Amino acid sequence: MTELQSALLLRRQLAELNKNPVEGFSADLIDDNDLYRREAHLTFPKDYPLRPPKMKFITEIWHPNVAKNGDVCISILHEPGEDKHGYEKPEERWLPIHTVETITISVISMLADPNGDSPANVDAAREWREDRNGEFKRKIPLCVRKSQETAFE
Repeated sequence: MTELQSALLLRRQLAELNKNPVEGFSADLIDDNDLYRREAHLTFPKDYPLRPPKMKFITEIWHPNVAKNGDVCISILHEPGEDKHGYEKPEERWLPIHTVETITISVISMLADPNGDSPANVDAAREWREDRNGEFKRKIPLCVRKSQETAFE
């Protein structure tokens, strides 16, 4: 796939997402002249859709599948093919049929139902397993509040 084809595909998917938004999520362009970077810090490779984008939360989030630096760890954003560690089946990893919408829905689902078997944040995973309704649950609204405060700065 050429870079032109990749750009056209991203433009079409952005239009579709704007036409049929996913509740509670937006992925607008950071710069109108760059289709490859979205506000959700969804960064697409130039050979998209053959390779997956990278997704990063820009504010702190306490979640087993989000690294402390904000990088999202979810199967569909992992490079296509065999998992050298044997945790994921090839069909669980990136496939060129995925869109911004399918990524968004998968991440929203991941946020609601963490995968504790393959954590990106070991501390959050431990709290989620051992004290889900205590310390783990207490940290969530603190992150949300902090995120809301920084959004209006």
